[in-house]
Amino acid sequence: MRIKGGPLTRRKHKKIRKMARGYYGQKSSTFKKANEQVIKSLAYAYRHRKEKKREFRRLWITRINAACRNLGIKYSQFIQTLRKLNININRKMLAYIAVFEPESFENLVNLVKENLE
Repeated sequence: MRIKGGPLTRRKHKKIRKMARGYYGQKSSTFKKANEQVIKSLAYAYRHRKEKKREFRRLWITRINAACRNLGIKYSQFIQTLRKLNININRKMLAYIAVFEPESFENLVNLVKENLE
């Protein structure tokens, strides 16, 4: 006599339907449609976690660039000179300083301007 996987299958289906809660139409109720959508949703979530990092980096660079140009220096020159001076501040922190502590950022830019070749 063969053993059927009733309880196990039900648990798996229940897990998928729980993940699909809130989806539109059959995607939230029937297992097959819900499973397709959950697989797609998880793929989107994975992809967008990677994209989020890129988007934030672009935002930080834009903010730093805007602050630099207001003080009369290009972003590329600013970053290059910071590297030469061994000032290791990441772009996230530089953007934060540029937005919330403009005096400190101005001091940093002045230091960079003094050491420009």
